Amino acid sequence: MSAPQTDADLEWLTIDDDEELVWESGPDRRTLLPVVLIGIPLSIVLIGLVIIAAEYLRVTNTQYVVTNRALYRKTGILSRDVKRIEHEKVQDSSYSQSALGTRLGYGTVEISTAGGSGVEMSFKSVPDPTGVQQLLSEQLDRTRRGRRGRGAPQQTDSEPQAGSDATKADVLVDIRTELRTIRELLEESEGAHGTGPSDDRDRHAGAGARTATDRTHTSDNTETDDNTDANDNAETNANRSRTHTYDDQSSRS
Repeated sequence: MSAPQTDADLEWLTIDDDEELVWESGPDRRTLLPVVLIGIPLSIVLIGLVIIAAEYLRVTNTQYVVTNRALYRKTGILSRDVKRIEHEKVQDSSYSQSALGTRLGYGTVEISTAGGSGVEMSFKSVPDPTGVQQLLSEQLDRTRRGRRGRGAPQQTDSEPQAGSDATKADVLVDIRTELRTIRELLEESEGAHGTGPSDDRDRHAGAGARTATDRTHTSDNTETDDNTDANDNAETNANRSRTHTYDDQSSRS
């Protein structure tokens, strides 16, 4: 890992008064080796020199910085692009190495943020990527511990219990109030429509009374029919008696 640079090298970096520089580096210069090998044969037509110069300017104008509060990346040759990510937003970090990078000792460190889509920042071709990732993990751990230390003091065992009891009591009061309101609304609704348990009982009683009345009328009609049949039989027998009497008198005469 590289040592922190001077203020002249980091004139693009703007940090707060309580922010301290922890690490600074850039892409390993040995990453230029493949470009040089390709550019030298093409230098006959001047294209190779342009390729080598462009890659050299890109590498030398790229810088990565880690402070005790955030991560920075500066890129650009003619323009300048600076990106900053605070430690609190970093979710995960990882590193990777190519075959040549493994042999030469450089690689890429990738940083992901909470709520972000994929990798948000990359330190490409940095020397000792394993050490850089370890440094990031240490700084993130310090930031998280400091954030927990600045948080609200923990409550004692009795305080959460008291708060919990108070919360339960409030919930019971709210439930009781809601039930009372629902009951009042139901009573008002029943009164407005004229229906209710008493009306149902009255309807059942009325139906029972009508049924009993119908049964009484049926019994009366049956008794009336029986009396009528008895009267008819009596009149028939009387007529028969009178007929026999007349017949007897006629025979004696």
